[in-house]
Amino acid sequence: MDQFEKAFKKLSVKEQKQIEEILARLEAGLFKNLNIKKLKGSDNIYRVRKGDIRVIYQTKNDKVFLLKIDRRSEKTYRDF
Repeated sequence: MDQFEKAFKKLSVKEQKQIEEILARLEAGLFKNLNIKKLKGSDNIYRVRKGDIRVIYQTKNDKVFLLKIDRRSEKTYRDF
């Protein structure tokens, strides 16, 4: 089990459903109405905000690669 899956399983059922909806929209390329920002200092790395939860992903060749899911803290963006 990777880090993304572990973090996902720690979320409440309600939060998991919200994140699943976000992931489905990212996979389908439906970025409108998602709270997305490009991370400074990184190429093609973005975050989606849903409350205090952040989904960090990268785009390459029209593909979305999930990097991290985490609650917002000082450590959230440290690796990017």
